[in-house]
Amino acid sequence: MTNTNTNINTNTAVRSGKTGRSFSTRQLTVLGLMIAIMIIFAFTPIGSIPIGPLVITLQVIPVAISAIVLGPKGGAIAGAVFGLLSFLQALGIGIPSAMGAMLVGINPFLAFVQRFVPRLLDGLLVGFIYKALRRKNTFLACAVTGFFAAFLNTVFFMTALVVLFGNTEYIQGLIGGQNVIIFICAFVGVNAVVEMIASTVITGFVGTGLKKAGVIARQQ
Repeated sequence: MTNTNTNINTNTAVRSGKTGRSFSTRQLTVLGLMIAIMIIFAFTPIGSIPIGPLVITLQVIPVAISAIVLGPKGGAIAGAVFGLLSFLQALGIGIPSAMGAMLVGINPFLAFVQRFVPRLLDGLLVGFIYKALRRKNTFLACAVTGFFAAFLNTVFFMTALVVLFGNTEYIQGLIGGQNVIIFICAFVGVNAVVEMIASTVITGFVGTGLKKAGVIARQQ
């Protein structure tokens, strides 16, 4: 009788995703949906608004939602997908990236690192940010997570750009003798603000809806 009850309890825990080591079917479904949305964004103009050499991207929103629903691991997975898709765009696959193409032409490996690592770290860290805030007001926790998904993406992306390619003729031409901090702020200005606003608002509402629907686990 004891063994039977133990098996029943174990199976129930696995199905509900509350063991802390697995995701529920609904959570994995959301992750799959977010990845599908990111692929659509990468291969269609829906998720990209080009302004000069940079692009306003909505890709950070699925990353933030994945981090909210599945925690740091889910955020890291979504961030990794974002990074891979971004590199493919630099190769001309999907919506092309003019800057990405230039960086690939300079050094393909460093271009991959610059496109992939910042997005992976972004997804991982916003998962921890939501985890720290999840006991607060739900909308606020989700909105703050959305904000940092966009903010950290910009910070990590531009930092990697300057560190890995700052000495190249291409980036030096863009900097034009300015202070690096001033260059970064001017370069990403409007793009970053729009991304942060969109990610904050949309993630706040979507995350709150998913919490009410019981998709987000109480403990992650």
